[in-house]
Amino acid sequence: MNRRHALQQLGALALLVGPAGHVLAQNPAGPAYQTLDPAVPTSAKGKIEVIEFFHYGCPHCRAFDPLLEQWKKQMPADVHFVRVPAIWGNPQLQALARLYYTLEITGQVDKLHEKVFAAVQDDKVPLHTEDGVRSWIEKNGVDAKSFMAAYKSFGIESMLKQADRSARDYKLQGVPTMAVDGRFITSASMTGSHEGTLKQVDLLLARVRKEPRSS
Repeated sequence: MNRRHALQQLGALALLVGPAGHVLAQNPAGPAYQTLDPAVPTSAKGKIEVIEFFHYGCPHCRAFDPLLEQWKKQMPADVHFVRVPAIWGNPQLQALARLYYTLEITGQVDKLHEKVFAAVQDDKVPLHTEDGVRSWIEKNGVDAKSFMAAYKSFGIESMLKQADRSARDYKLQGVPTMAVDGRFITSASMTGSHEGTLKQVDLLLARVRKEPRSS
């Protein structure tokens, strides 16, 4: 889902639901990745940073997620994986990004990440609102008081600013997008499929190992 399409539909979050299983390459004969010039600095010292840019309203992100989880289980030891929620200056996406980071810092991502996709896209739960988050968290067996304290914390504000900065640094135009070592990006719009995206990530990792960043 590209940025323009996402923001057009965000007037009502329910409208983000669409056919999740079909992602076709915009240019089948084109390159399967893009090289970033200049490269974006990374923070994973001694490891290769791989980022997934996503957001919870995106049906393609939801379709990609199970494949990504399988890839992560076989992820090489020299790789550091990070999720970064797309915001694009939109209040609803910012609220969903806040929810993601709160799940992350409270240790609830593995338990609830997939459920958030379903809540937003299938059940139309207003998880872009504070009341919606509090009610949904309680229903999923999480202590709402401590969760909401984290949700409103300064640390989350810093994470949101960093996510927005990362999207600008990478010139993010659509999700899901994968970034490798701050030097390359790839997505289904370039590879033709979600499976192809992960294969391209593996190829880019092999290239990075042969051609490490200059110090």
